[in-house]
Amino acid sequence: MFPSVAGTRPRACEASASERRKWVEVFKACDEDNKGHLSREDFKVAIVMLFGYKPSKIEADSVMSSVNPNSSGISLEGFLDVVKRKKDAQLYRNEIRHLFTAFDVHYRGFLTLEDFKRAFSRVAPKLPERTVLEVFSKKRQKYK
Repeated sequence: MFPSVAGTRPRACEASASERRKWVEVFKACDEDNKGHLSREDFKVAIVMLFGYKPSKIEADSVMSSVNPNSSGISLEGFLDVVKRKKDAQLYRNEIRHLFTAFDVHYRGFLTLEDFKRAFSRVAPKLPERTVLEVFSKKRQKYK
């Protein structure tokens, strides 16, 4: 649970069969002419359908630049890979948000040293206070 707090990403979860079916259905719905690939605009519509937001120009450029230059869009397999990575990133952000909320017991939107000490005393009571202080001060330096 706490490795992600230390900056490492959790292992990616496998998509369920129903999730994968949904992604394929969205791909097919956005591939109106049955071309076998999604154009830049098709891709944007698919992301809106799955994630509820329109991808930025930078995000769309990034995805489309990773596509095989001999094709005129993103294939189903490429699309499924992108969606899976986005889903994993979303789960990771949600986990971080959940952990932060567990530490931020006063709902201030930031963590104090006391919040840190209290949290670690509960989850790792034998952890030396010096280690907690070092972690807290390193995190503060990172965000200054």
